[in-house]
Amino acid sequence: MRKLTITGFLLGLLTLTALAADVTGKWTAQMPSRRGQTREATFHFKADGNTLTGTVSGRMGDMPISDGRIEGDQISFTQTMEGDGNTIKVLYKGTVSGDEIKFTRTRDGGAGRAQEFIAKRAQ
Repeated sequence: MRKLTITGFLLGLLTLTALAADVTGKWTAQMPSRRGQTREATFHFKADGNTLTGTVSGRMGDMPISDGRIEGDQISFTQTMEGDGNTIKVLYKGTVSGDEIKFTRTRDGGAGRAQEFIAKRAQ
């Protein structure tokens, strides 16, 4: 009975990994800025099972992402920025639906308000 339970658990884990959204590739978005304008950003993602790596490219150049995770159609990662002696962490959470990801981004610690935007898979 114990072997059957362990086997079932392992098959469940494999199924979850297999169902992880395929986000590998290039995505573009018009992200809101602090002054109400939008700025184009490009996301380069690489999925490896439930692990997500990549970069966010914008006016500050290419910045690596960290803590990237994929669980089903949900993705999340952190972007860390340095400026004026301060470190700012931005947390991204998104829901993948076909060739779109609906994102919400917030600053670590809750400063500012959450911003929503949609990234689209680049051709």
